[in-house]
Amino acid sequence: MTWLIILSLIVVGIVFLLLEILVVPGATIVGLVGIGMVIGGIVMSFNTYGTEIGVITLAGSLVFSLISIGLALKSNTWKKAMLGSELDGKVNVFEPDRVVAGDEGVTITRLNPMGKALIKEDYYEVQSKDNLISENTPIVVVKVDGNKIIVKPKS
Repeated sequence: MTWLIILSLIVVGIVFLLLEILVVPGATIVGLVGIGMVIGGIVMSFNTYGTEIGVITLAGSLVFSLISIGLALKSNTWKKAMLGSELDGKVNVFEPDRVVAGDEGVTITRLNPMGKALIKEDYYEVQSKDNLISENTPIVVVKVDGNKIIVKPKS
């Protein structure tokens, strides 16, 4: 009967470890409980049946856990649980001379300090140079640095 308890502790512990690795993110209580159960089963085996059976239990647990993790990672079961969508949004992709310093526009959203603005009939993600700028405020482009557009309120 004791061998059944030892086997149950090890198997359930390995299942908890698989859940920790594949489902539950981070080092959480699930992983700690799994490690505790596996260690508890191995220690119980050493205490109950002696060193020889304890070492066999330790080796068997190690092999069983490695095979379980390998099969779980290799199976396509986890692909069904994964998020399959991709993000295809882009940040301010425009031609180099499309927006230049001195261009004028109007804010569409509040710049806090980032927001959207309409410049030359196109919408861009812009950044306020100094303060917050409310929506529908006329603006002037101060600087274009790569894909970052810095603006200030029109005086």
